[in-house]
Amino acid sequence: MIEHQQQEGILKIVFNRPEKKNSFTGAMYRELRELLIAGDQDPAVKVILLSGAGNTFSAGNDIQDFINSPITLEDAPPINLLRSLAELKKPLIAAVDGFAVGIGSTMLFHCDLVYAQKGARFIFPFVALGLVPEGAITLLMPHLIGHQRSSEILFFGEPLSAEEAYKMGFVNKIILESSALHYAEERAKALTAMSSGSLLQTKALLKSGRLKSEILEQIDAEASLFMERLTGPAAKEALSAFMEKRVPKFKDLD
Repeated sequence: MIEHQQQEGILKIVFNRPEKKNSFTGAMYRELRELLIAGDQDPAVKVILLSGAGNTFSAGNDIQDFINSPITLEDAPPINLLRSLAELKKPLIAAVDGFAVGIGSTMLFHCDLVYAQKGARFIFPFVALGLVPEGAITLLMPHLIGHQRSSEILFFGEPLSAEEAYKMGFVNKIILESSALHYAEERAKALTAMSSGSLLQTKALLKSGRLKSEILEQIDAEASLFMERLTGPAAKEALSAFMEKRVPKFKDLD
């Protein structure tokens, strides 16, 4: 379900569960985190490239797996993955086709370069699920576009187009071809021809100092509230409604 290939300095990681729109199970989170850490430590890897199979980047959490295998603050594969993304030392590129939902979108804020096919859509549905955002998005998004625009996006969870994401600044380029992957691969190849030391040091400078510590602190703060709400009545109602394909009823549940 997570495929990978290492070639000419590029570690290509593909979310390959198209029948479920590349939604993540706990096992997939763990496997992806292990691959990222291994690639970050492998001197033969210069760049890491993420993409999704079947014209979808990722639909986020597999809700049924989420229900069947509840996470805890002590063992939360999605949160562990986000921490690893925030601490990654090597350049990380994402090629986004189709939908990127939930963690499929929040992880993009930890990528160094994001290329999106023109039909891509980005959704942050946390409040609609009775939860709170994750991955330090409540820090990174306002840092990028301001409080009011972030509130609109995170409160309502309405889909963002590739054009809107580009204007926000977390997408580098909109790709008019049928997939963003080819362009992302070309950019990854261009990076492999550059000085690895210079790339690593430049990324470290971009993510150094106060902001990096704030990102890790915010990931933990969000995780604590996320876990608290996950076991609460609002989230249980939202998840049940999702599985039953109905509108959740939150009245008197908070």
